[in-house]
Amino acid sequence: MSSFESVVIDGKGHLLGRLAAVVAKQLLNGHKVTVVRCEELNISGDFFRNKLRYHDYLRKGTRFNKNRGPFHFRAPSRILYKAIRGMIPHKTARGKAAMNRLSVYEGIPAPFDKRKKVVVPKALRVLRLKPGRKFTTVGKLSTSVGWKYESVVEKLEEKRKAEEAEYQEKKRAYTQRLDAASAEFAQTEEGKQLAAFGY
Repeated sequence: MSSFESVVIDGKGHLLGRLAAVVAKQLLNGHKVTVVRCEELNISGDFFRNKLRYHDYLRKGTRFNKNRGPFHFRAPSRILYKAIRGMIPHKTARGKAAMNRLSVYEGIPAPFDKRKKVVVPKALRVLRLKPGRKFTTVGKLSTSVGWKYESVVEKLEEKRKAEEAEYQEKKRAYTQRLDAASAEFAQTEEGKQLAAFGY
């Protein structure tokens, strides 16, 4: 990645901790990073064990006043946010500036559905986890501990995919018409003359 660029990462199929480490480093180096589809992130280990671990984490609070924190997020995007924040000195000026450059979302909202999305090979589950190992999806874990919007995100994602498929079909038809017209023009006298001049 070149210096100070904005990048959109598709979180599907990435391991949460490994992705958080890569993103934290990029943020500290001055990049703007957006992570979409956080509900499709993976955590190694089976669902039941991760659920027990998360419930143990939810019990932790301030001894004298639970309203003062620490606050435990249930949404997948906030789980990733907190993992990244733990890898950044977020109480310093540099750390605060780095966290301001981070955006995390469930699904793929409107501005980013048209942007090019990248993956991080260092953090992909299929490359980093041995075949046959168990893993958990963050969206499933979040739903089991109180996140209520899984169905809403699924509905919006289905709508987005349908619109994307329709757009791709129109684009394919347009490209075929353009190619047919170009081939037809190439057979005409004018087309042959242009071809002779290298056009």
